[in-house]
Amino acid sequence: MREQKKALYQPVAERIVEGWAAGKPPLEATGKPSGYYRLTNYLLEYLVAYGTFPEGVHAMPEGRDRHNNIEPSFPVDFDAIIGNATLPDGANQ
Repeated sequence: MREQKKALYQPVAERIVEGWAAGKPPLEATGKPSGYYRLTNYLLEYLVAYGTFPEGVHAMPEGRDRHNNIEPSFPVDFDAIIGNATLPDGANQ
């Protein structure tokens, strides 16, 4: 069931995070901005757990880069980045 929910929410989570990432400088190692994968994982796990979008500002957890260096926490205003995104059909079943 959990894997089915992840598969259901993955596309919308990726679209939202891609919008957040637009205009941010990519890291050489990944081609994505710092925090991209943490934000994607956070949003996907939130959607799976609650079946709805997060609201307001949430602090992303600290992370580690591929060299095991700490990447700091950062705030994300979900009201701003979700915009007019909608949950996929079948999300609340």
